[in-house]
Amino acid sequence: MGISTLRSTLLASALIAVTASPAFAAEDPKAPAATPAAAPQDAAPAPADQAANNDGLADIVVTATKRATNLQKTPISISVLDSQALTERHVLSLFNLADGSVPSLRVATFEARQSALTIGIRGIVPYDQNQTARDGGVSVYIDGVALGKTQGLNAALFDIERIEVLKGPQGTLFGRNTEGGALSLVTKAPTGELGGRIEGGVGNYGSRTGEIHLDLPAFYNIAIKLDGVYQHQDPTVKDPLAGSTGWNFYDRKGGRAAARWTPFEGFTADFAYDYAKDENTPNYSQLLSYNPNHYPVGVYVNTAAAGAAPVYTLMTSATGGVACGGTIAAGSTKPICIAPLAPQEKVRPDRQAVADIGVPQQPSVDITHGVSANLKYAVAPWLELRSITAWRGVSTDQWDNSGGAARSTFAPNANFSRYSLSFLRQHQFSQEFQAVGSSNGFDYVVGAYYFTEHATEYAATPLSNLWNVDGTGNTIRSPITPGTITSANSGYQPYDPSCINTLAATVPQFANSCQFITRASEAYDHNYSVFGNLTYTPEGASFLHFTAGGRWTKDKRRGQLYVVNNKSNLANPGVTTVASPFTFSNSISRFDPMFNIAFDASKDIHFYAKYSTGFRAGGANDRSQSFNAFGPEAVKSYEIGAKMEFLDRRVRLNLAGYIMDRTNTQFDFDLYDTNAQSPTNGSHIEQTQNAGNSKIRGIEADLTVRPVAGLTLAASYAYTYWKAPSAVNSITGGLPQQLYIVYTPKNAASGSIDYSIPIGKGDTAVSLHLDANYASSQYSFQLEPTKTDPSFVVNGRLALTDIAINASNKVTLSVWARNLLDHTYVYRRSAANSSPVLNYNGTTLVSTNYGGILGDYGNFNSPRTWGFELSAKF
Repeated sequence: MGISTLRSTLLASALIAVTASPAFAAEDPKAPAATPAAAPQDAAPAPADQAANNDGLADIVVTATKRATNLQKTPISISVLDSQALTERHVLSLFNLADGSVPSLRVATFEARQSALTIGIRGIVPYDQNQTARDGGVSVYIDGVALGKTQGLNAALFDIERIEVLKGPQGTLFGRNTEGGALSLVTKAPTGELGGRIEGGVGNYGSRTGEIHLDLPAFYNIAIKLDGVYQHQDPTVKDPLAGSTGWNFYDRKGGRAAARWTPFEGFTADFAYDYAKDENTPNYSQLLSYNPNHYPVGVYVNTAAAGAAPVYTLMTSATGGVACGGTIAAGSTKPICIAPLAPQEKVRPDRQAVADIGVPQQPSVDITHGVSANLKYAVAPWLELRSITAWRGVSTDQWDNSGGAARSTFAPNANFSRYSLSFLRQHQFSQEFQAVGSSNGFDYVVGAYYFTEHATEYAATPLSNLWNVDGTGNTIRSPITPGTITSANSGYQPYDPSCINTLAATVPQFANSCQFITRASEAYDHNYSVFGNLTYTPEGASFLHFTAGGRWTKDKRRGQLYVVNNKSNLANPGVTTVASPFTFSNSISRFDPMFNIAFDASKDIHFYAKYSTGFRAGGANDRSQSFNAFGPEAVKSYEIGAKMEFLDRRVRLNLAGYIMDRTNTQFDFDLYDTNAQSPTNGSHIEQTQNAGNSKIRGIEADLTVRPVAGLTLAASYAYTYWKAPSAVNSITGGLPQQLYIVYTPKNAASGSIDYSIPIGKGDTAVSLHLDANYASSQYSFQLEPTKTDPSFVVNGRLALTDIAINASNKVTLSVWARNLLDHTYVYRRSAANSSPVLNYNGTTLVSTNYGGILGDYGNFNSPRTWGFELSAKF
């Protein structure tokens, strides 16, 4: 059977879709029943209907409205992945959701790096939020606590009960940076009963996993749960340089301790501490083409006088030629040419297993940790008071040498291979108060929220390798460079006593740094908000529900860029021989309303219409070399939907259609210097501006069918149309150019099959899971019309479940595979180095620079991975 035939078979039911199925979400049988008043967020409505029909689809409980509700009766577009779905898809971290399990949710690496993820929903996808003073448009929450930075998002997942994907603006109940939606991770709470689970596994690429989850018996009304996780994978692309790690490697470990205190009826206090360490390397960047636009190729010739030091000039030919290429002024007769391809560098249109050129590559190290306290007190049947207090921190030591020679041109004896280094530290504190309840036909949520964070980062981009004279070989530059540090004399180790850095006069921490510090910045953020949400169900018309809500927000941010190209003047701002620190400060106030009308046509068919708004905070771009500030962007959304169940709850169909209008869209204009002969080779300049308005339209459909006991078929589909503005590049000038929304395919679909066959009289069963995920080609850079490949990823798992060892212990054996068909596609592609850079004075073309032309480069998806697992419950 060919791939296209299998694709058609697996996606035959993907005309419309589901993320809401027993495979995607199952209720916790130990959760208490919700009261009509204020159901705690970890509570579940009593499954009366399910008990009456065990062959039907189970209820799915969500907390998107700050109360536990049935998914089908919640007038919001939501997808849910429960713990079973995560296990079946072998989801170890959020990056595994990049295969498209939820079509409206898009997950990708930032650049090629696993350590910071790009997360988007419904076309609200950031391009570069990986900075001290920038945010994304989709927030990630863990047990109600927002994560302020995208660094560290790829840490190992602890014992997750479910992941809720809330689609569309969530500005009323969740606040800023949720204009596209929110990703809410809910962990499993302590049970107070002795029990647990131990898991271990091995697989290809040296992968190995281990988990332990232990619930201790309640003691003096205190229940404790302990979780430990370990995940490892060797690189899938090897680095030929001895001692280097290779690419697409990870080694993750972490632990979490949770305690639940219930001193008296109606009061619950949940406390948690977690710590995770993720060592990883980026995905490898390959040269996909050379000179695709067919410019004349020059040759380097030694033009120095006899006996003088060699001077290599790019010429039209080795003998009798003239100088060519480089920067050519408008109207000049200088011939066009580009640098030749180094013999050591190869064009590789397919995924490599071993890189052509060895470069230094050590793992990035991400550490995330936090502590939280979640208190709930049922004051009365109509009122529950809540408090969520949290402190979190993240540190990232980034080492990204994924480009090698694929992103810079060749020149004799020139440096190459940009080693992108970043050292970020962030800590945050948040406090939220809520009052939740129901009375006389009204359901309400009111609250207040405070968030503050401080982030610092310094970054460097040294070049780690040195070409020989003809490109047939190279050497590794020393990581420790003695003498005074300059852009041309820079190592790539943070500190060493033999290095002399002129930054020492104003920034003592860099006194012995061997790095030429490209930039260093810090930012402070303070956010205050009050919110409310009220639903009214008229007496005598219980089929109608009217909801109105709103959130007032005050957002204040300030910061400074105090090192630019290894120059700083924090101590003496009046001195002009070095750069003075660039500062920014902004403060905004806004109100985000929400209105929703829901209509219950029957107990199984529900319709809704919703209007909502949201915004993404403004900030400053520390890659701009001047801390270029920009304002917030905002979105208005109009949505209609239907949630339906048929045939005695054997069929579930959820539909949604939406229109979103985004104003002051934040777009990034960047310029990489890839010219091997340039004194700023390897540098990156970026400007962010509010470029204009964007339009996003879409349709989503979720379908689940359970035709017979033990068999569940699910499919999902998302169609997304967008139109982005045109704007003038603020770096190069010139005429307006079309802008693009990244990682947003027009068509995306997912389908799955789950089949379980009981064996014997006990709970033992054979369980089969297959899922297939498709996305059409999409853009991966905001300034480029270049598209990625379409993707099609199949995952599978076969398990023998719940083998009884004794009365209380059970074992599950399984074999799993991700990317089962080993489908290869480029998920990130750039053609920026395939065309010259046009330099303008206003709208007048001044010159054309051919010095950086090489070809397209890109990153491939991960190859097929597979393994065996053993899980024991006790």
